[in-house]
Amino acid sequence: MSRLLHLSDTHFGTELPGVQDALERLVACVRPEVLVLSGDITQRATAAQFARAHAWLARLPVPHRLVIGGNHDIPLFDLAERLRHPYRRLSAAFGPEREPRLDLPGWQVLALDTTRWWRHRDGTLSRRQIARTADALQAAAPGQIRVVVTHHPLQVTRSGDEVHRPTHHRKALSAWAGAGADLLLSGHIHLPAVVPVAVEPLPAPPGAEPRPPRRVWSIQAGTAVSRRLREGIPNTVMLLEALSGERHGRLCRCETWQCPPEGGAFRRVASQLLALSPLRG
Repeated sequence: MSRLLHLSDTHFGTELPGVQDALERLVACVRPEVLVLSGDITQRATAAQFARAHAWLARLPVPHRLVIGGNHDIPLFDLAERLRHPYRRLSAAFGPEREPRLDLPGWQVLALDTTRWWRHRDGTLSRRQIARTADALQAAAPGQIRVVVTHHPLQVTRSGDEVHRPTHHRKALSAWAGAGADLLLSGHIHLPAVVPVAVEPLPAPPGAEPRPPRRVWSIQAGTAVSRRLREGIPNTVMLLEALSGERHGRLCRCETWQCPPEGGAFRRVASQLLALSPLRG
């Protein structure tokens, strides 16, 4: 079994020590192979906040980590830094690659930067990002679960959150579903959700048979260790487990784990078996 722990919106500067301790104990118990942090690492993108985030993540016994920035990881009030070096502090803490990727026997994880220095909150996907990611998905090995990570969600569950979807999200959904994406991981809106999305494919080339819709799963992590909770939902992380076995098709288990803000322990509150779409030849 191979496990991936998805957390988001740690917002260091507003972190809850008791929840941090509880998450450390959860990691030691479930022993994920991969940790994905899908943005908003810090609250105000200060060097001190990045340093605390880096030190805490380094304590977690996870072999592979993939960390991307969110809109809060660009300085908001330090205008000179925002204009000249918006990603300098993020890069100093977590390396210069803002769109990291992992290729493991059970997982292909592709991360995209949906932030732009001139935007305060909203996200963007460029056509080049969409095309490059589709090419990488098509090159994945047959045994890999294909995962795309963004800070801003491509799919939301509430109409009021539609504004948080990045530009060109519909084109991205069609292109990536057609290229074989299985899971879309995101954060930003602080609401955990696991949603199946039937994606209409891009138009087929002339003379080719139309392709049917393909299902992908949108998985949003909640607020990981910060006091910036929404609608009273506790601190939440998602645990994914790749399941093998040709008899039952391609499967992934998704568990939702929550902890009260005063700390204590993360407890599993939901578990879903996700049927992944067959790969196209």
